[in-house]
Amino acid sequence: MSCYNYIPNSHTVILTLKIAYWLLGLCLLVFLMVVIGGVTRLTGSGLSMVEWSPVTGFIPPFTESDWQRLFDSYRQYPEFLNVNQSMDLAGFKGIFWLEFIHRVLGRLIGIAFLLPFLYFLIRGMIPKNLAPKLIIMFILGGLQGLLGWYMVKSGLVNDPHVSQYRLTAHLMLAVAIYSYMLWTALNLIADERPYTEFTPDILKLPGKTLILVLLVVFTMISGGFVAGLKAGLIYNTFPLMGDSLIAPGVYALQPWYLAMMDDAITVQFNHRLIALTTFFLIIGFYVYHFRLKLPSRTKILFTLVIIASVIQVSLGITTLLLRVPVPIAASHQAGALILLTTLLLLLHHLKSTKPV
Repeated sequence: MSCYNYIPNSHTVILTLKIAYWLLGLCLLVFLMVVIGGVTRLTGSGLSMVEWSPVTGFIPPFTESDWQRLFDSYRQYPEFLNVNQSMDLAGFKGIFWLEFIHRVLGRLIGIAFLLPFLYFLIRGMIPKNLAPKLIIMFILGGLQGLLGWYMVKSGLVNDPHVSQYRLTAHLMLAVAIYSYMLWTALNLIADERPYTEFTPDILKLPGKTLILVLLVVFTMISGGFVAGLKAGLIYNTFPLMGDSLIAPGVYALQPWYLAMMDDAITVQFNHRLIALTTFFLIIGFYVYHFRLKLPSRTKILFTLVIIASVIQVSLGITTLLLRVPVPIAASHQAGALILLTTLLLLLHHLKSTKPV
């Protein structure tokens, strides 16, 4: 049977929804991957595995000699020599497991994608126009693994801190994969379960919603640089930065455009500014929409967006004031992805709701 012998129309709805729900399940795994990656970074566990073994890397250490070999390898690198000289084997185990789980989950996501994809393909269950999108997703997943190791390598040097550029790129590629899978799944669901409740005022909203999506993504990028430079550990006051609204030293590094990515004070200031601008624009958009005649589902999605944005800003301020405690900081990173999700749901709903 041809891989593209697509199933007849009588089965299309069920099969298309199966693929959509499979993609949504993968979105949950990627979401979990982002959260665990954040915890790994926050706990300083990301440089505990100094080797990259794509084939055998999922096998954990079983014996004490296995652990000692891994620890001996770790002790040859600058993070141990310059930062963790007093760490013993028990302490090493504590940081090793988080990074190990993070890497193994990445492999499991690859398997959870590849095996069902091959099954659907061989059974002729994938439409021709969907197959290239799924292949792109798989390629991006492989590139994400390579980028993760490229990021780790930047910290296995004299200065044992991963590059903020590579860390941000690694985070944003995960966000891109997540968003692409989510949007594709929503398209499949909308094709088979179209939503027909329509009011003319809906036509005014997709462009403005897209701007908010881009602003949230921009805020996440700035947050990646905050994380990479550990900029959340300075100026732990709000709304002031110390005694000033704009801290001394903002954009002091020259050229100015490098300060946006290399200077911790400037990076924190930018993240505050971008995040608050995005938040107040979301609030304004939410207030504006009440003047319009909109379907009930649209109003529900608007409400989810505003709830997610309020929680996210609250988590960000709390993270700053408490000097980046791991549970709250990890929740803040998860909250960013949740806020982006609610906006993508709203945008897709607005774009797919048409008059009948």
